[in-house]
Amino acid sequence: MTSLVERWRDAARNAGATAADGDLEAAGTYLLGRWSEPQRQYHDVTHLSAVLDVVDRFAGLAPHPDRVRLAAWLHDAVYDPRALGDANERDSAEFARGLLATLGAPDDVAAEVARLVGLTAGHATTADDPDGELLCDADLAVLARDPQGYAEYTDAIRREYAHVPDDVFRAGRTQVLRALLELPSIYRLAPLRDAWEERARANLSAELGALAGGAPRP
Repeated sequence: MTSLVERWRDAARNAGATAADGDLEAAGTYLLGRWSEPQRQYHDVTHLSAVLDVVDRFAGLAPHPDRVRLAAWLHDAVYDPRALGDANERDSAEFARGLLATLGAPDDVAAEVARLVGLTAGHATTADDPDGELLCDADLAVLARDPQGYAEYTDAIRREYAHVPDDVFRAGRTQVLRALLELPSIYRLAPLRDAWEERARANLSAELGALAGGAPRP
């Protein structure tokens, strides 16, 4: 099985990075170190692998799948649960642009990957952006897990925000869930929407009901 670092190296090379393989692999190892930081309970290597697997599975739906793969690697490269607003996404986008430039990626590729990373702040895309749609759909794939898998996800999110009091967490999480449920469609690409939309909405609605009843998680 191809290692994660090899997957990073291949995506970077295919997207136009000119650095030596050893430098690309060192960058991949460094990124894995970031994804393994102790404050991460959900946004960790398991999440990275899951997003990459979805991108690989549906790569044919995107015109530039290797750029999407790089954006998957970099979309939570900077992650602090205590950060406010979209600071993590903005900082990750800036980090992505700088890292890819250092690795010899073309300027337009570095800029596009940074743009894709920024989309994960609100998962807002347009119909003429299949690369962005694939990244956002892959990032939200967890919402369509089976009930046990979804419960594991919500447990991990709560642990990640263990510093937040229950009442504050419930209010913030409720806002996030309502925003997702108000979207015309959680998933943008038709095959993913057909497979996952109904289950994701059921999971979100169940969690919202549990939060309304005073439970910190379902």
